[in-house]
Amino acid sequence: QLQLVESGGGLVQPGGSLRLSCAASGFTLVHYAIGWFRQAPGKEREGVSCISSSGATTNYADSVKGRFTISRDNAKNTVYLEMNSLKPEDTAVYYCAAGTITTMRWVPYDYWGQGTQVTVSS
Repeated sequence: QLQLVESGGGLVQPGGSLRLSCAASGFTLVHYAIGWFRQAPGKEREGVSCISSSGATTNYADSVKGRFTISRDNAKNTVYLEMNSLKPEDTAVYYCAAGTITTMRWVPYDYWGQGTQVTVSS
């Protein structure tokens, strides 16, 4: 069974940090681009960051540039999203997705995780 599982979410104070992980089971991520998306209550899903299968190309939403870093360890079949200087507006459910195109649009992605909640609050 092909599955993506996110972990690392939680409650953090403004200015704090979290590292999200996206682990694959049933398939290898090495051939896939990975995207991180988030959705807050009452808002549309938005692209946060993406990384190509080789890791050579990364993209970020303007709202997270300079604060978030995406990386991948193909040997561990895992992709990470390091989130620093977190703000209350970063509060959302974060999802990772695997696809064949490196894009910030969610439609082309084929496989999705169940999401992990990130809450930034004092």
